[in-house]
Amino acid sequence: MANSFILVVDDEEDILELVRYNLSKNGYEVDGAATGEEALSKVRDRQPDLIVLDLMLPGIDGLDVCKMLKADPKTEMVPIIMLTAKSEDADIVAGLELGADDYVVKPFSPRVLLARLRAVLRRHHKKPENIVERGLPMVKSGEIEINMERYEVRASGNLLSLTATEFAILHFLISNPGRVYTRNQIIEGVKGDDYPVTERSVDVQIVALRKKLGESGSDIETVRGIGYRFKDSE
Repeated sequence: MANSFILVVDDEEDILELVRYNLSKNGYEVDGAATGEEALSKVRDRQPDLIVLDLMLPGIDGLDVCKMLKADPKTEMVPIIMLTAKSEDADIVAGLELGADDYVVKPFSPRVLLARLRAVLRRHHKKPENIVERGLPMVKSGEIEINMERYEVRASGNLLSLTATEFAILHFLISNPGRVYTRNQIIEGVKGDDYPVTERSVDVQIVALRKKLGESGSDIETVRGIGYRFKDSE
């Protein structure tokens, strides 16, 4: 959404300026920070509408910044897009578990980053339109309960903190138990076929989702060579 205030955190000046230039050109108000400490200070001074956060930072790294922001009730709802290198799958999973909304791999296309940013802002300003509620305020399977009216998920009675994407994937799979979906079908089912996301990111989201679900995470089954399905309890 144009006119939103975006904080870009990266210690590489060239990347910082590249992102700042492209976002400003598309109508966003942009500020930058080169360290985790500077980012936290700027967030306290003025809360951004979204943060683009590099993981590899001097001093306090990106994961710790994300953790601190999500642990603070004043900033826990600020969406975060992580910037990361291709080899850092473990860090991606850790960031998503902490509550980051999406990630972009370096080197990246400014157009892709812009599209991801717009999608995250849309999801945070309104309930995702592509989640089909099927007229049911509650969806339940085993120990998992999804309350569509309150936009909450519980597993074994425990309230979970899921990102919008994790919520959408879980609802999509649990609403069609036993049916196998390819990664592309999952992407289309929860994002729309124009969303710029890779098949690999579906795997990362599933890993994070399983961990948050605890013992119930095994209900999301991998079908080798095809994709994923939610276990049919019948």
